[in-house]
Amino acid sequence: MKLTEDVKTVLNKDPAARNYFEVLFTYPGVRALFWYRRAHWLYNHKYYFLARRISQRTARKTGIEIHPGATIGDRLFIDHGTGVVIGETTIIGNDVVIYQGVTLGGTGKEKGKRHPTLEDRVMVSAGSSVLGPVTIGHDSKVGAGAVVLKDVPPNCTVVGIPGRIVKMDNVRVQDMDQVHIPDPVLEELKRLNSRIEELELKLGLEDGGKCTLDGIVEEIKEENVKTDE
Repeated sequence: MKLTEDVKTVLNKDPAARNYFEVLFTYPGVRALFWYRRAHWLYNHKYYFLARRISQRTARKTGIEIHPGATIGDRLFIDHGTGVVIGETTIIGNDVVIYQGVTLGGTGKEKGKRHPTLEDRVMVSAGSSVLGPVTIGHDSKVGAGAVVLKDVPPNCTVVGIPGRIVKMDNVRVQDMDQVHIPDPVLEELKRLNSRIEELELKLGLEDGGKCTLDGIVEEIKEENVKTDE
């Protein structure tokens, strides 16, 4: 039974979950999935109004809005769930984890497939958005607050706005969660700071006018040209 499977999924993935009945009666993600499946059945049988009524009522009760047209696989875990929005043409695989504040949305008024596809074992962290008909490959992770607008290959970690791939090694990341992820902006600032210190040292130590500010500027330009090439 799907409901029992949903409860077991929470018990397996959430250390705060204590027992079956606590999860069944207090976890909004479990309730949202329960009512989504009934709305989805109605939607597939073209009872669109009833399906939307159920989904909107569930959104008011749980804070999780799942369009009845979305396709959701097995063992989806929606942790906390407040502010989660899952669009009509979204496809979610098996064993996916979604945290609070996540948007799986579209980018405009285009027709057809306009929402994301999350393959198996994807994790989408708190406050992040995946927009448009993009695909997040299996075993990939989207960092907290990221905005993903392009396809992500399998076994990747994506952070930032817009989303950038910061880990891609074809090996499933075992020891990374939604907090302990690389920060590419911080790494770039560290690199720039190190370069500034190096240039300041040259200005202070080299004599005879050999190291001028104009010369350093030219050196930086040459490095940028090499990087672009």
